[in-house]
Amino acid sequence: MDYASSDAPPKAGPRDPDLLLPHGARGVKVVVVGGFGVGKTTMVGSVSEIPPLTTEETMTQAGVGIDHNPGAAGKNTTTVAMDFGRISINEELVLYLFGTPGQERFWFLWNGIFEGALGAVVLVDTRRIEVCFEVVTRLEDRRVPFVVAVNAFPEAPHYPVPELRTALALSDSVPIVTCDARDRASCRDALLSLMVYLCTLAAQETA
Repeated sequence: MDYASSDAPPKAGPRDPDLLLPHGARGVKVVVVGGFGVGKTTMVGSVSEIPPLTTEETMTQAGVGIDHNPGAAGKNTTTVAMDFGRISINEELVLYLFGTPGQERFWFLWNGIFEGALGAVVLVDTRRIEVCFEVVTRLEDRRVPFVVAVNAFPEAPHYPVPELRTALALSDSVPIVTCDARDRASCRDALLSLMVYLCTLAAQETA
C-alpha cells in the first residue's frame, strides 16, 4: 500500500539524529570515574552532543549508615547505574561516554561499564581527594589507562601538580589536568588529554 508523504506512518525506531552509531562509523568507549559528588554526571551532560542518559535518584534515609559522603552533605541525588553521552569526533568515529556511580555500593556495576573501554578520566575534588584513592587503585588493578582531571569547584583549594601526584600515588607518566565539569570546552580538553595519553602509550608499545 502506498502512502503519500504527509500520510506516511511514523518511522519505527529512534529518530535519525538520535541514532547511537551513524552508518559506517566506529564507536569507542571512555569512562568517567571518581568518588561521590565530584561532577561525573555534570561532565557527561556538559560535553555530550545528545541529551545525556542519567540515572540520578534522590537519596533517602535508606542510605543512612551505608553511604559515606564526607564533604558532600548538600548533595541529595546520586547516580545508581550510569550516565551516558555521545560525541561524534568525525564521520568515522563516535566517542561514547559512560559515567560510573560514585557510591561504593554500586561499584559492582563497573565490570560491565568498563568492558571494552579505551581508558578513563578520573575526576577529583581537591576538597575531598581521599574519595578518589580507591578509584585510582581499582583502575590500576584493572590496568585501565587514565588521566586525572581536577574539577575546579568554587573555593576548592589549589595544589601544585607534584603534590597531587604524591597524594594520589601516581606515576610521573599519568597526566593531571584542570577541568571545569560545567564547561563543554574544558571537558573536551580533558578528554583530549586522555586521547593523547592513549596514543603515547600505544606508540611506546610498538617502539
